[in-house]
Amino acid sequence: MRSADFGMRNFQELRRRVLSGLMIVGVLLGGCSTEPAKMTGPVFAIVKDDLGRSVKLPGKVERVVSLAPSLTESIFAVGAGGRLVGVTTYCNYPDAANAKEKVGDTQTPNVERIVALKPDVVFVSTASQLEAFMQTLEHQNIAVYVMDAKTIAEAIDDLRTLGKLLGVENSAESLAISLEERVRKIESHEGPEAGQRVFIQISNEPLFTIGKDSFLTELIQKAGGSSVTADVPSAYPKLSKETASAMNPNVIILSDSEDNREPNAALKNSVAVRTGRVYRINADIISRPGPRLVDAIEQIAEFLRK
Repeated sequence: MRSADFGMRNFQELRRRVLSGLMIVGVLLGGCSTEPAKMTGPVFAIVKDDLGRSVKLPGKVERVVSLAPSLTESIFAVGAGGRLVGVTTYCNYPDAANAKEKVGDTQTPNVERIVALKPDVVFVSTASQLEAFMQTLEHQNIAVYVMDAKTIAEAIDDLRTLGKLLGVENSAESLAISLEERVRKIESHEGPEAGQRVFIQISNEPLFTIGKDSFLTELIQKAGGSSVTADVPSAYPKLSKETASAMNPNVIILSDSEDNREPNAALKNSVAVRTGRVYRINADIISRPGPRLVDAIEQIAEFLRK
């Protein structure tokens, strides 16, 4: 029994010395405090992009590159334009975008220039952009975030996402609510535009229009009309003249460009041409799934009410 008592006392003494030694080391490493040292270092967040990819972002995103005009517009719209350090040559709205460093076009960006700008994240709008430069950017610890809106609701939700990622949630939420209210106001209007047959001409020769996979089909519906090409496969199909001439729309809307100022000859006998209901709309606002889509809906609604 005495032997056991002696062993227990030795064990307790050893334990006391070990704990005492650990406290001394803690004081030496942590200054005069005996509290555990707090871990410091960069803070990161893992977020999901529109493709469901896990993307590692710094806790505070300070430097951003946008590789799509729609995303550049959206970043400015939520109040984070000051974070943009690089954009594409196609990014021309708002005016402040023209002063940003250009990093090539949408499909063939200059990866070396992007890396040199040291962005925290590069925003892209399509998955096809990833293959060319994803690996290079990841080796440089530059995140790539895909925003791939295919509907008006998704484009508005992407504004909220940008607000969260860029630390401007309040302004992004205010903008999103405002846009949703404008869309609801247009949809609630009851007038002669309801059900009018609309043809959007993207280019004259060859004749390209919109199909069932284009968000513009939804835009026409929101404005109160009905796209005559809503059931045509793909987003931007090429039509034969025979197919186009049989559609006979009430309204033709031209995506305004130098080579698309008149309806295709195949539409010359349509109700729209015979009644003079041919209108032009800014090509950018109907091709970029960003905040100006709502401007496009309002303009199309006005065309249908004339």
